[in-house]
Amino acid sequence: MTNKTFNIKGMTCAACAQRIEKVAGRLDGVESAAVNLTAEKLFVKYDEAKARPEDIIAAVTKIGYEAEEEKTSAVISLPISGMTCAACAQRIEKVLNRLDGVYKASVNLAAEKATVEFDPSKIRTGAIKEAIEKLGYKVLEVKKESRVEEERERKRKEIKRLWTKFIVAAVFAFPLLYIAMGPMISLPVPSFLNPDISPLNYALVQLILVIPVMAVGYRFYTVGFKALINRSPNMDSLIAISTLAAFVFSVWNTYQIIKGNHHAAHSLYFETAGVIIALILLGKSLEAVSKGKTSEAVRKLMGLAPKTATVIHGGEETEIPIDEVMIGDIIAVKPGGKIPVDGTVVEGQTAIDESMLTGESMPVNKTVGDEVYAATINTTGSIKFRAEKVGSDTALAQIIKLVEDAQGTKAPIAKLADVVSGYFVPIVILIAVIAGIGWFAAAKFGWADLPHGTSGLEFALTIFVSVLVIACPCALGLATPTAIMVGTGKGAENGILIKSGEALEIAHKIDTIVLDKTGTITEGKPSVTDIIAFEGFDNDTVLKAAASAEQGSEHPLAQAIIDSAKEKGLPLSPALEFEALTGRGIRAKIEDAEILVGNKSLMEENNIGTEAFSGFADNLSDEGKTPMFAAINGKPAGIIAVADTLKPTSKAAIKALHDLGLVTVMITGDNKKTAETIAKQVGIDKVLPEVLPKDKAEEVKKLQSEGRKVAMVGDGINDAPALAQADIGIAIGSGTDVAIESADIVLIRSDLKDVPTAINLSRRTIRNIKQNLFWAFAYNTIGIPIAAGVLYIFGGPLLNPMFGAAAMSLSSVSVLTNALRLKRFKAKE
Repeated sequence: MTNKTFNIKGMTCAACAQRIEKVAGRLDGVESAAVNLTAEKLFVKYDEAKARPEDIIAAVTKIGYEAEEEKTSAVISLPISGMTCAACAQRIEKVLNRLDGVYKASVNLAAEKATVEFDPSKIRTGAIKEAIEKLGYKVLEVKKESRVEEERERKRKEIKRLWTKFIVAAVFAFPLLYIAMGPMISLPVPSFLNPDISPLNYALVQLILVIPVMAVGYRFYTVGFKALINRSPNMDSLIAISTLAAFVFSVWNTYQIIKGNHHAAHSLYFETAGVIIALILLGKSLEAVSKGKTSEAVRKLMGLAPKTATVIHGGEETEIPIDEVMIGDIIAVKPGGKIPVDGTVVEGQTAIDESMLTGESMPVNKTVGDEVYAATINTTGSIKFRAEKVGSDTALAQIIKLVEDAQGTKAPIAKLADVVSGYFVPIVILIAVIAGIGWFAAAKFGWADLPHGTSGLEFALTIFVSVLVIACPCALGLATPTAIMVGTGKGAENGILIKSGEALEIAHKIDTIVLDKTGTITEGKPSVTDIIAFEGFDNDTVLKAAASAEQGSEHPLAQAIIDSAKEKGLPLSPALEFEALTGRGIRAKIEDAEILVGNKSLMEENNIGTEAFSGFADNLSDEGKTPMFAAINGKPAGIIAVADTLKPTSKAAIKALHDLGLVTVMITGDNKKTAETIAKQVGIDKVLPEVLPKDKAEEVKKLQSEGRKVAMVGDGINDAPALAQADIGIAIGSGTDVAIESADIVLIRSDLKDVPTAINLSRRTIRNIKQNLFWAFAYNTIGIPIAAGVLYIFGGPLLNPMFGAAAMSLSSVSVLTNALRLKRFKAKE
């Protein structure tokens, strides 16, 4: 048996796919035929002795579709070392072009690279590399760690570097602080370090201790002063100016001690510079740890994909790195194994746990023709599937890209913080200079009562340094992006992909939710809801007869009846004669019995009385169902009602939306009666019936004109204009096509309950951002005036610069910690 894939053009719906499957499946020698409507592909398993690809193409073309055999080719670029001249390049080219499965090979001597186009079903990358190395050249392998490992390693190194710097700084800053403050608070200090006995020793030891601390904090100076030169000062600039000012002032006083002014020993601020740097490094270390936690969700997603895949090549199973998997490869997955790439099942059946992508805990049954996705777990059976999407094209990679893109965007609420941050540092430097000069002038002219033994210059320097170190532009800068990163990451964990910070912010303002009916509130496919058997018949007899007769029909309602019979395990009989009666129903002969299934008109045409049963049919119609009469040998046998049934979670989802204070509107092309019946069942507030797809956007616009903030929930295909028109477009059930341009939020699961979860997550995230911004603004608004000496004017305390540095570090960490509280968000059941 051979497996072949054909590209199909011209399909518009599931009925087209079923028709192609039936036609291809009937061909002599074809064992199975499965169509993937989304991928527009036909997968056929056939006996080469009885059928040819040309026969399959001809059969599909005959019924009005275009078909072509899918060609599998791949291109790789291999770096090669050891080539010395053009002859080397030609030799490699010749050998590669002779390999079976290689279409074309060319070698660039200057770039030292070979570019090879090949058929991965005939030759693997490893064989191409082997052929080059047999000639005596080396194929360079750039050891490529996965993005998740690279990112994790980079973060780990950064955190380790910061902790090491803090430890070094603390080792020198602690004794520095003890020596500087000990004599003031009567702590035991050796006499050779007492400022009153040995002032020069006291100064020189502090100088020796502060230099290593400033050395480990060198980046504050290199980055800070570079930013100052470029006229864009930042937080590093504030630390650099303040600590250097304290250091230079202390070095000057050390020089005064050497000259004989021993009283200058009480005007040293080495410990201020050292302790500030140590505290800032501690804050930065804690900040790095917290920042690492904000991107945990993306790292979890990245870490889901397996490293290898078991590919079947020449009838043998070979384990290869995931990077070498090519489109068209047949991959085997045993129970408990992870699906390595996206593809379509070609053999076997199983149940697959897709919870890591969708959040849905129940495994999903898969059989031939069903799609499987990278990183999901095969739970029960062994399957073989054809690779369809690899690398950055898989659903997992697309989800990661969406989340990363969203985390890189800014919410409108962040604009205020951005504007303030832009002016913040220059204004702080200005305030520090003005406060320092003001206090120096006040001391000089006797307007200020300074602490005993403190000179005007010392007091002004304390104020200057305090203002610079307490100001925290970091808290402002971190307030929004951290919350957005955690919020979007948490959304991804729950199967909710938020495309941007703007979408996250707008979603919390939504007051009206417009819901498309088909596929959103309902399942989107008809199923049997009621069977009413008339006198002399029972439900199973009616259903079996109707399903047997409908086997020749391609109508969706017919398929619903067949599926219902199969679910009940009813054996179907072959239809000896079959006739489709357009607009009325079908006629078929089953085991000597003539079966009619259709509407009231069909029954009347065949003189079958239905008057006695019209009440049943009318009641079913009132409930939004489609009643079909079944007759056996000219006698009415029963009514089978088919409807697009409600999704199990729709009612609970609408209640959850109401609990959030939202108005719900259902938009549908159905007639008013059917639409109102469905709306009543789930508790929808307002119904917009008989709306064509092209007019849905206009209806959304009308609601917006009433001053409403509108979210549109649809399937993202025929609802695209309405999704784009709405303030927020939410595409539901689109996990395999996550890059829907028209939607702002994509719900991977086809579950309406994720809509209130998305709105609730948005509200929680924006509330968190507002809290962060409030504390960041409040901290700076209160902290800077205290540091500038406002409390001291009214007899209050003067802020020590070291406490200012501690408060500054704490403010950044507190903002990050508050953002991380979002990680506790859980979707309500």
